[in-house]
Formats: sequence, C-alpha cells, structure tokens
Amino acid sequence: MSTTDSYRAMLAAVQAFHDKHDFKNTGGEEMAYRVALMTEELGEISACVTKGKDTASLAEESADLMILLIGTAIAGGFNLDDAFWAKMHKLESRESRMINGRIRVSEFRDM
Repeated sequence: MSTTDSYRAMLAAVQAFHDKHDFKNTGGEEMAYRVALMTEELGEISACVTKGKDTASLAEESADLMILLIGTAIAGGFNLDDAFWAKMHKLESRESRMINGRIRVSEFRDM
C-alpha cells in the first residue's frame, strides 16, 4: 500500500490545500458553508446514481465529498481518523434489520 492510500497522507494534502488558499482566514472553514458544500457534493453523487453516470464520475464526486469531510475535520479541529474508528466500533456492535426490503444497521431506539 502506498502512502497516498493512508489517511495521514490525505489529511496532509487537504491541509496543504487549505493553507494554499488561506481557508482559515477567508471563510473556507466556516461550518455552515462547509455543510452547504457537502450537500452540493452529495447532490452530485445522487445525480451520478440516478442518471446512470459511469463509475469514474461517481468516484470523482465521492472523492470531492471525502476531501470536504477531511477539510471539515481540519476546520472543526477534530481527528476524523479517530472518529471513524470509534464510530465503526459502535456500528459493529449493532444489530441489523430488514426495513421495507432493505438492510438497516441502527440503534432502533424507538422500535
């Protein structure tokens, strides 16, 4: 596995991008703005799926969302790598259920 496959390398690349464009001092790290950008990217992912676009388009839009997520961790001052693994451990302990013909893994608090 190359270093370009590691979270640390991705984090460094996104941090360099933020630094290059001075996101911290120019509104690029403002959370409401970042949420709007992530929503936009999620819409583009949805369009890839619903319009039958090719896998390369879906991969590119997914990468855009991942870059924004990593940037949001930078802007929010939290370690996304740690948060990911903490959440995965929670998810691994949950039961799954079929709901409306699709698998769901949730806490199912109100059911």
